[in-house]
Amino acid sequence: MVRPLAALVLAAAFVAAAPPISAQPVASAEARAARNVVAEQLDAFANDDAQRAFSYAAPAIRTMFGTPERFLAMVRAGYPAVYRAKGVTFLVPQRQGGELLQEVQLTDADGALWLASYRLQRQADGSWRINGCDVQPASGKTV
Repeated sequence: MVRPLAALVLAAAFVAAAPPISAQPVASAEARAARNVVAEQLDAFANDDAQRAFSYAAPAIRTMFGTPERFLAMVRAGYPAVYRAKGVTFLVPQRQGGELLQEVQLTDADGALWLASYRLQRQADGSWRINGCDVQPASGKTV
């Protein structure tokens, strides 16, 4: 069982700040790379592949959670729309300083819509890794 303070710390690690007004467009190659990282992590969650899901997290997130199993447990408990998305629609990513913001509209098992805002950081090897995700209810419901 996660204690309330520990749950707050875990949730805070996965939350992204609102995009600044100065967000910039992203080159198509970077947009594809960001989309691929998020899509692969969502696929890993759908298949309960903790190791693969964890591999797409930025180093700071991996350090915070320590193990793939803890990371997966946090997502399962705190982000059910991400953990078991039934529908996924990628929006146009934007650059925020050195990060990319990839917003994704998710549909959960009940048909409710969610907006997930993923922050991605470029790593020294040129790859992108997820440094946070903020999930908020979106208006509407699928039928």
